[in-house]
Amino acid sequence: MKHSLSSSQYGILAAIVLSASIGDTLLSKGMSQIGAVDPHHLGLLFHALFNPYIVIGIILLIGFFACYTQALSWADLTFLMPATSLNYVVIALLGRFWLHETLSWSRWLGILIIVCAVGFVAGGPARTEHGDPKHPGLDQMDSGVAL
Repeated sequence: MKHSLSSSQYGILAAIVLSASIGDTLLSKGMSQIGAVDPHHLGLLFHALFNPYIVIGIILLIGFFACYTQALSWADLTFLMPATSLNYVVIALLGRFWLHETLSWSRWLGILIIVCAVGFVAGGPARTEHGDPKHPGLDQMDSGVAL
């Protein structure tokens, strides 16, 4: 299936990558300020809801979910996975340069392998083409509707 995207669809893909990556990074920064939460100190989770990094992170992750579900309405999951696998790269860069985390070469190699593997899988033919004359009813089978 050849994909031709509109500019708004490219915008949705960019919003998926940025909102998930920045949202996760903000949650990490906020929780590092809160400290360790264990079963004996669950009240810290309530306290965390007043941390601005955590609040903004949650809002961005809600935005990610909205964009991701919208993208799933017009694209195959295997098409979206390369965009979402870019989250690993963006999170690693944000973690390294904004949160000042140390990333070993093995972590960078792992990120590279994940991104390449997802790109390899996504480069194959789409199996959920809608209205495929060779496979009538395939779109119904994928939707969970009984034939």
